[in-house]
Amino acid sequence: MSAESHLLYRQLPAIDRLLHEPEMASLVAEYGSVLLAETLRQLQLEARDHIRQFDTLPDWCTDWPAALRRRLSQRQPALKPVFNLSGTVLHTNLGRALLAESAISAVDDAMRGAVTLEYSLSGARRGHRDRAVADLLCELTGAEDACIVNNNAAAVFLMLTVMAAGKQVVVSRGELVEIGGAFRIPDVMRQAGCELVEVGTTNRTHLKDYRQAINEHTGLLMKVHTSNYSIEGFTASVAEQQLATLGREFAIPTATDLGSGSLIDMTCYGLPAEPMPQQLIAAGVDLVTFSGDKLLGGPQAGIILGKKQWIEQLQQHPLKRVLRADKMTLAALDATLRLYQQPDRLTEQLPTMRLLTRPGEAIAESARRVQAGLAGYYTDFTLAVEPCSSQIGSGSLPVDRLPSWAVTFTPKEGSGRALEALTERLRGLAKPVIGRVADGRLWLDLRCLEDETELLRELAL
Repeated sequence: MSAESHLLYRQLPAIDRLLHEPEMASLVAEYGSVLLAETLRQLQLEARDHIRQFDTLPDWCTDWPAALRRRLSQRQPALKPVFNLSGTVLHTNLGRALLAESAISAVDDAMRGAVTLEYSLSGARRGHRDRAVADLLCELTGAEDACIVNNNAAAVFLMLTVMAAGKQVVVSRGELVEIGGAFRIPDVMRQAGCELVEVGTTNRTHLKDYRQAINEHTGLLMKVHTSNYSIEGFTASVAEQQLATLGREFAIPTATDLGSGSLIDMTCYGLPAEPMPQQLIAAGVDLVTFSGDKLLGGPQAGIILGKKQWIEQLQQHPLKRVLRADKMTLAALDATLRLYQQPDRLTEQLPTMRLLTRPGEAIAESARRVQAGLAGYYTDFTLAVEPCSSQIGSGSLPVDRLPSWAVTFTPKEGSGRALEALTERLRGLAKPVIGRVADGRLWLDLRCLEDETELLRELAL
């Protein structure tokens, strides 16, 4: 080590001395001394490395409090708010459904104080955490009882474990779906200890196929709604009512995994039809599972509706405790379900329905205002307002599209590199902007944009 380097090392202040400097008082009050000491220790290591390489102190060593504040300001939360302008309303990677204000308030209340999670006020004794939400689900769907777990994959797993472990589960070959994250129905059955029995063909399955597969080892007749793909043309499938009748004939329970699940008739809002849990309950299906954070528009949750005798077995199984929902989820789900008691106000109060039913002309007007607000910026691109198609997302109605409008950015030269640099820049904003690249340009689909001013503040830099 040279004499010059030794002198430079000696100029690095001790952490304890730094923490007691007057300029540090506000930082200690804001962040605490433990985090400050650890950050200062990291800065010192970086300064020592800089001295070894360049025989000089880093520039920021002249003002340690300022350097410390800059470093602390760079700390980012694990989940960062973004603008979802991808054209996918229920974007799995971006958190799916946005919660209603009433659900957000309910979660806030549940976090801030004690709640009756497992306490019965009427009897001053322990209650069941699912009870209040289960009663509301029964009111809305006509089911005898309900069970809530942390997502629909958990709901399917619990159902299969309780109803058919060590037995055979009969499913149409055309319904052996795989959803995001390589979650496959056959794999779930294997983990639940069930034996899968495939019947029919990819495009056609008949009631006789199920009937011929039934034997003394059959534990469950199951249907899986193919929500994330579509088979068209020469097809045939068995209706739930037919399957439920067959199940009763042989005293074998029936179940349907709906996946997305919608509690309202989507066609009333000009949207594509989607099977509803209450329809399947009315058809006699024993158990129906679906998600809380897709078309329902609530928090991540798995909902199981059906016959009380089966729900009671689900609730008593040890696996239920592993998969149960927490108080925040139950609070948000309860508040979301209460909105369905006022169906005439759903498009106002439930963000999912508001975004799915947003008029095309309103989106076009928004796109024109955003384009005008960006005049003079992004001079290397041609900005235009163009029609496009949004999708519902999260495996819901995969072939159906919603007419929408976008602001597009077309590079004036160097298309590939320019687009890559632009999308990287937009992802690096204080509130990142997520669009999609297609046909040689960046598309910012404005269906999910509800704050133009905030977007323009981010983009007009």
